[in-house]
Amino acid sequence: MADNISVTILTHNSGAYLFECLSALQAFSEVVIVDNGSTDNTIAIASGFTNVTLHEHPFIGFGPMKNIAVDNASNDWILSVDSDEIVTPELAREILSLKLDCNMVYIMERDNYYHRRLIRGCGWDNDRVERLFNRKSTRYDDKLVHEGLTMTGNLKTELLSGRLKHYPYDHASQLLQKMQHYSTLWAEEYHGRKKASPLKAMLYGMLTFLKSYLLKNGWRFGYEGLLISVSNANGVFYKYIKLYEADREHRL
Repeated sequence: MADNISVTILTHNSGAYLFECLSALQAFSEVVIVDNGSTDNTIAIASGFTNVTLHEHPFIGFGPMKNIAVDNASNDWILSVDSDEIVTPELAREILSLKLDCNMVYIMERDNYYHRRLIRGCGWDNDRVERLFNRKSTRYDDKLVHEGLTMTGNLKTELLSGRLKHYPYDHASQLLQKMQHYSTLWAEEYHGRKKASPLKAMLYGMLTFLKSYLLKNGWRFGYEGLLISVSNANGVFYKYIKLYEADREHRL
C-alpha cells in the first residue's frame, strides 16, 4: 500500500461513480475527500472505505476547494482525482512503481465517456491532465472554474502511460446543469477583466459548434456527438452573455 501519496477528491452528490472511483484507490493509504453539501449517498459511500478521511466545506471555487483538500493531506505527494474518474489498474501500478522526483509533475491521459460510450471527438480526445505533484512546489491556482496547477521553480513534466477513465455525463440534464454552473462561475471570475457582447457570444458559440462537430469529428458519434457539440457551443454563448449582463448591470 502506498503510504507516501495522498489522493484528493472533491465531491458533491457524486454517488453515481464514487464507489467505483474509491474501489480503484484502495492501494493508497490515504484518500482525502472534501465534500460540498452532498444530499445523495456520497457520504455513506465514502464512509465505507477505511482509507478515506472526509471533510466538509462550502463551495468557494474549484481551485480553492482543491487546495483545501491538498492542505488536509498527510503526505506531500498528491494524486488529484475527480469523483467521476476511475484510476485504471495499469495506471495505479505505474504510479505505485514510480521513483517520484520532486522536480517533476506527472501527466495522465484521460478517456472521456458519455453514458459509458467512449467519445474520441468533440474535443474530448487527446485529453491530458496534470494530476500527480508535490505540494511543496505545486498548488492549484485560485480560479473558480477551469483551475490549473501553479509551479514554483523549473519543474518538468512527465507523461505516464496509464490512463484515467472519466464519466462526466450520463444524461443531457447533467450537461445542462454543468453548463449553467460553469458559465456562471466563469462570468463571475472574468467580470471587469474581459469584454463581452451579444455579438461576441453568438460568434464564439457558432465557431465552437463548428469546431466541435465538424473539425473535431463530433459528427462521427451520432446523437452523442451532436449533443456534446451543441452543449459546448451553448456553454461558450452563455458565459459571454452572462459576462455581458454582469458588466451592463455594473455600469447602470
